[in-house]
Amino acid sequence: MKRFIIATLLLIVVVAICGGLIWFNFFRDKMIGQFFANMKAPVVTVSAIEVKPQTWTPGIEAVGTAAASEGVDIAVQASGIVQTIAFKANDRVTQGELLVQLDDSVERAGLISAQTNVAVAQDAVTRTQALLNRNVSTVATLQDSQNNLDKAKGALAELEATLDHKAVKAPFAGTIGIPRIDVGQYVQPGTLVATLQNLDTMKVNFTIPEQQLTQLKIGQTAKFGLTEDDLRFTGKITGIDPKIDPSSRLVSVQALVDNSAGILRPGQFIRVRVDLPQEDNVIALPQTAVTISLYGAYVYVVQDAPPPAAPATPAPDAAAKPADGAAKPAEAPAAPSLIAKQQFVTLGRRSGDLVEIVKGVEPGMQIVTSGQNKLSSGSSVAIDNSVQPISDAAAKTGASKS
Repeated sequence: MKRFIIATLLLIVVVAICGGLIWFNFFRDKMIGQFFANMKAPVVTVSAIEVKPQTWTPGIEAVGTAAASEGVDIAVQASGIVQTIAFKANDRVTQGELLVQLDDSVERAGLISAQTNVAVAQDAVTRTQALLNRNVSTVATLQDSQNNLDKAKGALAELEATLDHKAVKAPFAGTIGIPRIDVGQYVQPGTLVATLQNLDTMKVNFTIPEQQLTQLKIGQTAKFGLTEDDLRFTGKITGIDPKIDPSSRLVSVQALVDNSAGILRPGQFIRVRVDLPQEDNVIALPQTAVTISLYGAYVYVVQDAPPPAAPATPAPDAAAKPADGAAKPAEAPAAPSLIAKQQFVTLGRRSGDLVEIVKGVEPGMQIVTSGQNKLSSGSSVAIDNSVQPISDAAAKTGASKS
C-alpha cells in the first residue's frame, strides 16, 4: 500500500511538471506574439517627389569622335637632306607657308642650264620661221626646231617641279604639330614631317540605330560636349551615310562644330545629343526612383496609412472593473501616418536623369526617389526632401516641369 501511494505521488508530480512545461511554452509563444504585434515598425526616412505632367524634349543620344575639319599628315615628296625646318610645334601656319626646305643646290644649278636651253631653242624656232617665210627653209626644219623647244621646256618644267617638291609647304591654314625630322637628316619620299590640323571647325562622327534614322535630317541642330552633363558646343548635321552597316545596323552621321576656343581635339571622345520636337503632358521620374528587378520595374508610392482596427469591446462586468487607482491597460500604438506601397510601372524613353513612365503612375502621386533599399511594401516612411538625388543635368537635357 505504501508503494502504491509513493508511485501515485510520483505520477502526479511528473504530470504536473509536464503540464507546467506545456503551459509555459504556450504562454511564451503568446507573449512573443503580443510583443511583435504591438511593436511599432521603424519609420524609414526617404525623399519623395510629386508626379506632375512635364514638357518632355526627346532626343537622340550617341557617342562620337572628334576630327579636324581639315587634317593631314604632311610628308616629303622628294629625297634629299633637310636644310631648314621653318616651324615649331603648335605654330599657326597659313596656306602656302614654307614648312621644310630640302637641299636643292644641284637642281638650282641645273635650272640655269635648262632656262638657257629653252632660250636657244626659242631663237632657233624664230630663225627657222623667218627663213621659211622667205622660202629659204623647209617645214620639216621648222618642226624639228619646234620639237627641240618643246623638249627644252619639258626639261625646265620637270626641274622646276623637283624644286617645288624640295620645298614642303602648308596645303591649308591650321596648327602644325611636332616636327618628326631633324636638320641634316636624309629623307626619302613619304617621310612624315608633321601633322597639320585645322582646329577652328571640328567634325564629329557618330552612329545611331537604324530605327532613329527617320528622325534626322541634314542641317539639324545638335549639341556636343566632353561629358553628358556639359553639352556646351552646338553644331549642325552635315552628312548622313546613305548605307546602313549590315553587321551593326548602325548609321554613320557627321556634324560640324565651331571650335574657335580650341577646346576640342582630333580623336577626342565626345557626347552627342540631337533634340527632337517637344511633347507636352508627359509623365517622367528621376531614374533613381525606379528599381529594376527580375519581375519588372517598380517604384514606391507614398500613401496615407490605413486606420487601425478598432479593438473588441468586452462585455460589461462589474467584477472585472478595475479598482480605483489601479493601472490602466496600455493603449495600442498609433499606426504610422505614411506608408510606401510597391507599384510596378512600364518604362519608356530616357532623357538624361529622367525616364518616361508609360503606365503605372498617375499625376499627384508621391514617389520615393531615395531610400528604397530599406523599404518593403507597407513600410512606414517619413519624407525628408532636404537632399534630393536629382542633378542639374535633368534641366540641361530638356525636361522641365510645365
